[in-house]
Amino acid sequence: MRTNIVIVGSGPSGLLLGQLLGGIGVETVILERSSREHVLGRVRAGVLEQGTVELLEEAGAAARLHAEGLPHAGISLAFGGGLHRLDLTALTGGKHVTVYGQTEVTHDLMDKREAAGLTTVYEASNVALHGFGGETPYVTYDKDGVSHRIDCDFIAGCDGYHGVSRKSAPERALKTFERTYPFGWLGVLAEVPPADHELVYANHERGFALCSMRSAHRSRYYVQVPADERLEAWSDDRFWDELRRRLPEQTAAAVVTGPSFEKSIAPLRSFVAEPLRFGRLFLVGDAAHIVPPTGAKGLNLAASDVRYLFAALREFYLDKSLGGLDAYSAKALARVWKAVRFSWWMTTMLHRFPDTGEFGQRIQEAELDYLVHSQAASTALAENYVGLPY
Repeated sequence: MRTNIVIVGSGPSGLLLGQLLGGIGVETVILERSSREHVLGRVRAGVLEQGTVELLEEAGAAARLHAEGLPHAGISLAFGGGLHRLDLTALTGGKHVTVYGQTEVTHDLMDKREAAGLTTVYEASNVALHGFGGETPYVTYDKDGVSHRIDCDFIAGCDGYHGVSRKSAPERALKTFERTYPFGWLGVLAEVPPADHELVYANHERGFALCSMRSAHRSRYYVQVPADERLEAWSDDRFWDELRRRLPEQTAAAVVTGPSFEKSIAPLRSFVAEPLRFGRLFLVGDAAHIVPPTGAKGLNLAASDVRYLFAALREFYLDKSLGGLDAYSAKALARVWKAVRFSWWMTTMLHRFPDTGEFGQRIQEAELDYLVHSQAASTALAENYVGLPY
């Protein structure tokens, strides 16, 4: 079998890249090691930058997003017992973010791909990448006990942190940067209305908390917990009690409790692999970088990579130019590192570290106070939150 591009991974980045390429007549095959149901069962973030929304529009996959997504013009920072709203739209000249779950984005892109009759192979095992250092790359995999080979022009590694793509890169050519944080986020999903119409980020002496949502009737809440915390130690009642302790009085009073239908603890880390290109293999999204969710950048960074890689591949197939492909890694990484910096800054400003101490706590309080009372500081946060220019 032959195709133009093999995309490894059917998460939102792989599906989005495939949909965009299909729109200009470039053939793709997506290989996914899990089942379709497993992919759709992943619970992930849901704050989309305006640029991500525009890219989904370009892919023709934004109709349900516009019908059901929640545009947010601001966020609130809670500290010192008070609530301070930052008007993102006013600070950035009209930009905003949209709350729409990553699972829904994935579902929309899957539906578009299936409707277009494009090929996705689910439950593909033993995926291996070959020959990408030369002119004739190919990918092998097993399906239902039968081995298959796909010859192609390029390979796009969109298969996440644990996927085969980054692991296939030559070890001597790959450099990684990592910071592991000494805490995680305990998160719950519940069919209850959100405590606020916008996201609330809380800095409290007991630890960070976040009030978020997936819809007007489904809420997503988080509290900071130690990295070695056990999920079994947290009943729903304990979670709701702890969440309310960390919120300002008026926000805590607005929290509607109910049984959770999903509960998990996510570790926090920053990770970047360089470069993003190895011959005819390109890394995209979580295959190359991970950021703490504090800055709402994970899915948006994957979409950013897709935007750059799609433009480069379009230039190759329509204009017969390698210029965009040669520039992909440097261009994508420049934006990645700015988002890594922003996510690190938000994380250090809002969480309590084991060694924070009284001095560190006062520094956090001073920084937060300066942030909400300085238009320049507020603007810097806002322009990063809504998404830096491409």
